[in-house]
Amino acid sequence: MAQSTQTRTAPSGSWRTRYALFTLALTVICLLILAVYYQVLVKLVTDWWQIPDFSHGFLVPLFAAYLVWEKRETLRGTQIAPSWSGIAVIALGLIVLLLGVYGSELFLSRVSLVILLAGLVLCFGGRQFLKELRFALLVLLLAIPIPAIVFNQITFPLQILASKLASALLPLFGVPVLREGNIIELPMMRLEVAEACSGIRSLMSLFTLAVFYGYFLEKSVWRRIALVLASIPIAMAANAVRIVGTGLCVQYWDPDKALGFFHEFSGWVIFLVSLACLYTVHRAMSLFPVKRRQI
Repeated sequence: MAQSTQTRTAPSGSWRTRYALFTLALTVICLLILAVYYQVLVKLVTDWWQIPDFSHGFLVPLFAAYLVWEKRETLRGTQIAPSWSGIAVIALGLIVLLLGVYGSELFLSRVSLVILLAGLVLCFGGRQFLKELRFALLVLLLAIPIPAIVFNQITFPLQILASKLASALLPLFGVPVLREGNIIELPMMRLEVAEACSGIRSLMSLFTLAVFYGYFLEKSVWRRIALVLASIPIAMAANAVRIVGTGLCVQYWDPDKALGFFHEFSGWVIFLVSLACLYTVHRAMSLFPVKRRQI
């Protein structure tokens, strides 16, 4: 009888031992990553806090963690098959980190963390584990601010586009305009579409929220992609409408209030309108049923 009891309890003890070793190894790995990436992560969080264009970054790790939690049952049933190829991916991540640190390129040093995490998953979990977690890892890229050189290349064309759209719409409301680059000459004053008014902030935030929205409320992969792509013209059009509203307030109300309270408050209103437009696009998609496939 005693021998039978010992036989039954042995597997439980073995499972506890493996779980304890796994927890210990995971803790050590997390501490090592924190030690290596401490300065990188501190600067990243600081940018989220201080630069409004990237404030959506706080939501991205939470969303990625939710994705992992939601797949917990699938991961439990996934066969663990450690792969030596993960070592190469880890080495690549560390090389990219060194290039970023010694080359003073924040983007590379931050992206290296995602590469390193992918390598760790591949090394300890295997290819199937990495396949299950690929979306959660890719989502983390949304939290990384784009390089300054790319940011500047995107911002100025957006300023010009917003100026052109606003200049085309304002005359429809009886406001004569003269545009020179990103400067809109109104009868009352000169309206400059500055970098902060380029729409890049709403574009990046709406793009990220479109990813979240599509994941939670749409099962079709192609519709999710369509929603994310639709967020780009929606954000551009919404920013142009905001500039038009500012121009109308300058012309028919009070220039000081138009460039003060209204300009700030309209940003939130237009962003909510953009979300409503994204929802409208999604509802329009539901009129055309497609075969669904979940990722």
